[in-house]
Amino acid sequence: MKILIADDDLISRKQLDTLTRSLGFDTLVAEDGKQAWNIWKNKRPRFVITDWVMPELTGPELCKKIRVVEGSQYTYIIIVTSKDHVEDIVTGMAAGADDFIKKPFIKEELAVRIRAGERILLSETRDIVIFSMAKLAESRDPETGNHLERIRHYSKTLAQTIIQLNTTGKEINESIIDNIFLTSPLHDIGKMGIPDYILLKTGRLDDVEFKIMKTHSVIGFNTLNAALKKYPKADYLKISAEIALSHHEKYDGTGYPNQLKGDEIPLSAQIVSLADVYDALVNKRVYKEAYPHDVAKSIIIEEKATHFNPLIVDAFLACEKNFAEIFYRFKSEDVEYY
Repeated sequence: MKILIADDDLISRKQLDTLTRSLGFDTLVAEDGKQAWNIWKNKRPRFVITDWVMPELTGPELCKKIRVVEGSQYTYIIIVTSKDHVEDIVTGMAAGADDFIKKPFIKEELAVRIRAGERILLSETRDIVIFSMAKLAESRDPETGNHLERIRHYSKTLAQTIIQLNTTGKEINESIIDNIFLTSPLHDIGKMGIPDYILLKTGRLDDVEFKIMKTHSVIGFNTLNAALKKYPKADYLKISAEIALSHHEKYDGTGYPNQLKGDEIPLSAQIVSLADVYDALVNKRVYKEAYPHDVAKSIIIEEKATHFNPLIVDAFLACEKNFAEIFYRFKSEDVEYY
């Protein structure tokens, strides 16, 4: 991420540049507001730190010009200023500033505020990338419909119910729930690597084709894990990778790709597994008609302690009405729910 620094005072400009670089960012440096505007137009950095009082173009005026033309790619703007009256803050915020730092600034405070802005920008980028990747995978499968929306809501409901039941003995909190909701649509991202003649086959797969199809879990994991290695602090990538790899594992160890058993299977993957199976049962597929909720429920109960963790099944039974509501809200046009 590049940060544009605009300050007409040489000493202040160098201090800002040195500190920002020490935090690991590349910088673009402008000596006044007009130069900053020209740099922003040509380079489009996502982050700007600007002085308030500058010749030709002030900090608030620079904010206004950026906000007018930035489009959908948001720019985070911090104004560094000696002004601290309420009316000044209101003026700056109205112009489009996201944050303020009072001169003379303390480097620790500036560092914290830069990191806060970075988190906001990364969060926006993260959501867009995840949604785009999931939709790209979904576009190759004509049967999915609103499958991804249903999966993420089923999974969130299950995870919230597990917290309420408090029976897993595993640590699960709201942050983990949010990450499961966010990344569960990527569970089948590996299908991007499966040939069309298998992925789009109208009928059951033979043994060889099914063996190839099963590799989608490893393909998905390798893709997401590569991103995790580059950004090891991104916990959502860790969860998305473990879901992609293990959502076809079974509680009794007969699943794939690693025949994990019981608590060897990540809880996030166990949650998405049940959600995925339920959705497959209640929706029409090329090899089956849609099953009623009660039939899907009975199949899940029957596979308690074999396919599914008994605790996950108990959570499903405790929130099955929510599953019905989610299905109805995001149901495919050709499916009747009863």
